[in-house]
Amino acid sequence: MVDYSVWDHIEVSDDEDETHPNIDTPSLFRWRHQARVERMEQFHKEKEEIDKGSRDCKRKLSECQKKIKELALTNTASSKNELQKLQAEAQQLKKEEKSWENKVEELKKKEKNMPWNVDTLSKDGFSKSVFNVKAEQDEESEEQKEKKHKTFVEKYEKQIKHFGMLRHWDDSQKYLSDNPHLVCEETANYLVIWCIDLEVEEKHALMQQVAHQTIVMQFILELSKSLKVDPRACFRQFFAKIKTADQQYMEGFNDELESFKVRVQERAKARIDRAMKEYEEEERQKRLGPGGLDPVDVYDSLPQELQKCFDVKDVQMLQDSISKMDPTEAKYHMQRCIDSGLWVPNAQSAEGAEKGDKFEGVYEEVKKESPEEEKGNP
Repeated sequence: MVDYSVWDHIEVSDDEDETHPNIDTPSLFRWRHQARVERMEQFHKEKEEIDKGSRDCKRKLSECQKKIKELALTNTASSKNELQKLQAEAQQLKKEEKSWENKVEELKKKEKNMPWNVDTLSKDGFSKSVFNVKAEQDEESEEQKEKKHKTFVEKYEKQIKHFGMLRHWDDSQKYLSDNPHLVCEETANYLVIWCIDLEVEEKHALMQQVAHQTIVMQFILELSKSLKVDPRACFRQFFAKIKTADQQYMEGFNDELESFKVRVQERAKARIDRAMKEYEEEERQKRLGPGGLDPVDVYDSLPQELQKCFDVKDVQMLQDSISKMDPTEAKYHMQRCIDSGLWVPNAQSAEGAEKGDKFEGVYEEVKKESPEEEKGNP
């Protein structure tokens, strides 16, 4: 059965056939239309304010919960006090979030009950293209997705980069119209990785430009999911909406763009930190002595008086410091020096000379001038 009840309440400013002879009918129609337009504008304004308030509340709650997780890892008195404050703030924000959700629901009911009019009845009949795309029965495996992405990038990398460098809405729309195959997840994924690469290379301005185009592609993909159509069938709708400078839509776009830039910077920093750790570990492995110890770590673990001897390269001071130490402790430190390559027992050996470092010369002189070492003493 067809439900015709939606046609019961249609508000049209000139739907009366007869009016009082003393009333200027055109003026009456204009007044009614103007009143209806003002009511619609007021409704849209109210809707924008509620949507904005709801988004801001959710953002604040998310930030608060993130801080709570970070503070939960610490165990200081100040952090506990701050944690309690944040938990109280989170509870208040949850109440506000619930209040905003109620307002959104009330607004939806109000919108549903509003009478239709010429502005809401009229639709653009040719605003989108439709592709007859057969739905995939099974989801692709990770291996298939990776292979598909690699093949796509090898074929269209130059075109993807061209799209990433565009700066104007019209240019982006025209380029996608000429190359609709670019409207897909593979393009979005490539742009994300490219943004991180640019940030790592400290090409910040170029990263921000590519980030803008990345969010353009992601918004198109999200729109296709909400409309349940192929992305190639709805990208024109995205540009039509964004070019009208709809305040709510632009705010959502800009918010997501700024958040994406922050995420890119965090990912780039994490990649740099990881690369630095790997480099430091490689250097540490190269420094390891015959006993598998790092000479830098061994030096840092030496008593301050021994470190001072190495800093000034004073052999006599080194001998005096060792003689004053407890024999067991002195033997422990000197054995670690040998295992790390700081001390070369056989200074005349070419192999031993190759394993030494900047302190080796000091140890060689101590070896020669300290006959006690031959007896097994430190």
